[in-house]
Amino acid sequence: MNYPTFDDDAFPALQESWLVDLVQRSVSYRTYADSLNPPILHRKELLLAEDDPRRKACAALTESCELVGLFDDPRRIGYQRQWLALIREKGYRLDGYTLVPLGNEESNVALEEEEPRQAGWEASRHLTALVRYGFSAPIQSLARYGFLDGRHRLFDYGCGRGDDVRGLVENGLSASGWDPYYAPDNPIAYADLVNLGFVINVIEDFDTRLEALTRAWSLAERLLVVSVMLSNQNDPRGERFRDGVMTQRGTFQKYYTQAEIKAFVEQVLDEEAIPVAPGVLYVFRDKDVEQRFLVDRYRTRRNRLREPTARPPERVVRARVVRERRDRAAEKHAAYREPLERLWELWLRLGRKPDKSEVEDLVVLTEGFGSLPKALRFLEGRYGTDAIEQAAAARVADLEVYFALQFFEWRKPYSHLERGLQRDIKAFFGDYATAKAQSTELLFRIADIAAIEDACREAAEHGLGWLEPGQSLQLHVSLVEQLPPLLRIYVGCAAVLYGDYRNADLVKIHIASGKVSLMRYDDFEGRPLPRLIERVKIKLRDLDIDYFAYGEEYAPPFLFDKSRYINEEFPSYPVQLAFEAALDALGLFDLTGYGPPPGIFSETLARHRWTIEGFDLVRVQSVPELDDPCGRFLTFRQLIACGETQASTGLANLPKQPESYHALLELAEQVLDPVIDYFGMIRLTYGFCSPELARKIPGRIDPKRDQHAAHEVNRLGNRVCERLGAAVDFLVEDESMLEVAQWILASTPFDRLYFYGDDLPIHVSYGPSQDRQIVHMVAGKGGRLVPRVVSEEAFLGLERGRLESMG
Repeated sequence: MNYPTFDDDAFPALQESWLVDLVQRSVSYRTYADSLNPPILHRKELLLAEDDPRRKACAALTESCELVGLFDDPRRIGYQRQWLALIREKGYRLDGYTLVPLGNEESNVALEEEEPRQAGWEASRHLTALVRYGFSAPIQSLARYGFLDGRHRLFDYGCGRGDDVRGLVENGLSASGWDPYYAPDNPIAYADLVNLGFVINVIEDFDTRLEALTRAWSLAERLLVVSVMLSNQNDPRGERFRDGVMTQRGTFQKYYTQAEIKAFVEQVLDEEAIPVAPGVLYVFRDKDVEQRFLVDRYRTRRNRLREPTARPPERVVRARVVRERRDRAAEKHAAYREPLERLWELWLRLGRKPDKSEVEDLVVLTEGFGSLPKALRFLEGRYGTDAIEQAAAARVADLEVYFALQFFEWRKPYSHLERGLQRDIKAFFGDYATAKAQSTELLFRIADIAAIEDACREAAEHGLGWLEPGQSLQLHVSLVEQLPPLLRIYVGCAAVLYGDYRNADLVKIHIASGKVSLMRYDDFEGRPLPRLIERVKIKLRDLDIDYFAYGEEYAPPFLFDKSRYINEEFPSYPVQLAFEAALDALGLFDLTGYGPPPGIFSETLARHRWTIEGFDLVRVQSVPELDDPCGRFLTFRQLIACGETQASTGLANLPKQPESYHALLELAEQVLDPVIDYFGMIRLTYGFCSPELARKIPGRIDPKRDQHAAHEVNRLGNRVCERLGAAVDFLVEDESMLEVAQWILASTPFDRLYFYGDDLPIHVSYGPSQDRQIVHMVAGKGGRLVPRVVSEEAFLGLERGRLESMG
């Protein structure tokens, strides 16, 4: 592992790591150099020499972190973003190797600075939450692409009951609608945006269908959105009727493929239709808006996350200390900080020096620096050229992707291109012909399997998806924009056939077969095991699409190992890792391949009394039936209704605490099941003992220590046995109980084991402490059994012939 800032930072960030597998004779590599949320190192003092002068400060910092509870939840400490947020949450900030309490002003600033980074792209932040609760797919697409920012009027032609219109108005947007059935009296109006959502596919008359499409187009001043139902290979179509089907509900549906609806719209309107989502197409009347949309669609949006922060405070401190030498550059930066920051942000976003017409603060900057070029040189001198060069390389890649995918569109002559795009071409390529030639060459490389495989390997090394060598790269859609340009073009070609891949959750790039698969899940972000509800396979070589929906007939499968397809920048990544580790630790499932079918997974989890709450595996709090399985071979009744006193008194002897049932189940799974599997069925002589039963048992027992009461409480509400866990006494017929006890010692994670003799029942418990204590009960002088704690080595060496002589 390589921590470049190990010497300087209290919690250094991991930059790269190598994993050497000696068994598989393989080496895997991962770089975090571009990560916005790299793993960090804690307890650095443990890696420093005893005489290292930093060791004392590191140890003191660790102690401070422990005192304020920073290490209480291990899921939140492993990655930089969550760690810094946790420090602020506890009311502190990190200053070198010291935790400094936050004042109110500092705390507020910290929260304000954190919000934009975690909110994502700002134009539709407030709408993103709302679109999840009922907005239609075409309206969601408009929000995603920034058209619902308050600048445009929307008219919903065929609005139905008006749910979309009502929701948009409630969000302060200008929206209205008309419907021939639900809102026939509403005025039909011109608007910037017109939505024709799932209208033409329910019209059985072809001429009326044409009329609806052309009428909606006539109302659109900038953009028409057309959406239809797509063919689904898993759904029954109904009875054939004209060019569609009559469903079981008696409604008409014309199911289109993506290619069919695109061809239909283009034929009727004589305009290009751009697929942006499954069954959703954009038709632009305003061609400048169309071009900006297309350029921005292929932009690497990650660039905005890499804007440099303000200079570190210590520079300002040094400037104040050396008073006799004024830092005029710092003073000038302070005087024009906001316009300079906007100019720097613009420079990085464009990847080239901005033109005068692109700078909103031109007058202010000219007054302060004399000219725009001087202001740019000032910024270059202050921040250096590394960020500029990175931004330029990223912008070139974006433009190559854009021009490559324009191969499938109606390319415009240079003179018709937007002015900003013309400047990009001149700055990065010299001329339009060179830009098109370079991009076309890159486009044709998607047929090069070796190049695709190399790009997939490079992506995986940067934490962008899960690589199956030679087979596929699978990743979350949010990571696609960070892929190498060749893979972005590969996915973009699939989008040309299908529509916007961002409507899915996962993208699977098939390395050798020329296919791209898109998978959509039920609440991918909010569930540790999201369920697949839609899968699309786009076959680039055949120019065809297979579409599969999951529901009643095809049970939606779970997605196991979700963390493979996201990375450390994903909001729930640390808790997702913790969940997967907990699920794996149960040892109940074989998660190779696609994992168990959903029914078997859910039934197995319930049978072992586990359930999923959020991102946590927790025990079920319900009380099971007595005849429910308790492990693989026993039932709860067998562990509860056993023993002479219980049989003679007829007491119900039922546990009242759900935790007691959990403890009995863990005892069965961890100790009794393995014993039965190896030796055969056991005979239980004493199992769970309630406080009521304990009072009826003659002779000496020790409920406060023997764990037979499991997690039950007494009349004062205190635990009967503080050791918790559960215990049973049992025999294995026709077996040496010494051999059984020795096998338990060697093969199970027991808590305490009491051995009474080779032909007598043994007492064994399983509990949270797992002390592995062995007690040999031997006869004293008066014949009374005396407990003697023995070591594991001594007990394993014990032979049947000299039991009585053991001391």
